[in-house]
Amino acid sequence: MVSLKSNGIVKKSLKVIKSSYTGWLFIMPMILGTILFCAIPFVQSFILAFMDYDMMRPPQWIGIENFKAIFTVDFREVWGSFRITFIYAFISIPVTMFLSYFLALLLNRKIPGMMFFRVLIYLPCIIPPIASAIVWKDIFAPQIGIMNRIVQAFGLPASDWLSSASSALMTIIFMSFWGLGGGMILWLAAFKNIPVDLYEAASLDGASKLRQIFSITIPMSSAMIFYNLINGVIGSMQMFGSFLITDNGGRGPDNSLYFISVRIYQEAFVSFNMGYASALAWILFFVIACMSALLFKHSKWVFYGEDM
Repeated sequence: MVSLKSNGIVKKSLKVIKSSYTGWLFIMPMILGTILFCAIPFVQSFILAFMDYDMMRPPQWIGIENFKAIFTVDFREVWGSFRITFIYAFISIPVTMFLSYFLALLLNRKIPGMMFFRVLIYLPCIIPPIASAIVWKDIFAPQIGIMNRIVQAFGLPASDWLSSASSALMTIIFMSFWGLGGGMILWLAAFKNIPVDLYEAASLDGASKLRQIFSITIPMSSAMIFYNLINGVIGSMQMFGSFLITDNGGRGPDNSLYFISVRIYQEAFVSFNMGYASALAWILFFVIACMSALLFKHSKWVFYGEDM
């Protein structure tokens, strides 16, 4: 009976695959890429988190020693990296979301030439990160940078920007505005899904444009707000851009830009302490998961349109 049942399952599975093998062929590159570059490294990093591995000798099992070191001996340094990352996230996420939303509202108009401005604002999002890093490094150069020339043209003193511990983090936050076009495109897509009838009814009732934004546009695009918020948390907690721009191995002056992702990279590929770096990566994963779960728990304000 068991063999007959198993044969029936196999035949049924083969029949399903045969009827949809074309679709499986099309998604096979994505499946293989997910397995090779996501699933396998995911499992390997979890195993390495409990090992001492310097990439030169075979890994040795040490249990939870890496985690003990993180929460005891190295806790102050690790917390410093998390603190810098949290500050960056808590400032950059709301500011970039507000600015990109404001841009989308301005560009969500049927005016000739508006498509040109949309493309212009989105263009920085497709520039390779290394090229962007070189450009920003020249812009914020202490002596000959364009930003200091602009500041001095207004009669203000020049700044060291990325070369000073007091201004490096705010400079990195300012640079995050470079990618406002990505959020703007998502907001515009959300605006297009809002029924025009709602605005027409509001206009007939005498609602002003500002009232329509707060009573219709924002509530009806709350699902996209929540989506961008989740993506912002995940992206900000994995901030790595300082490695491409600043000196001192991406740590910045006086470790003012020593984000947790930069610390993971330094431990893994500079100190060759892969086990310790994997433990740090799993702690970061746990922190991001907790923050995301907290946001989902308090997401009752999000409107998905089921009641329409």
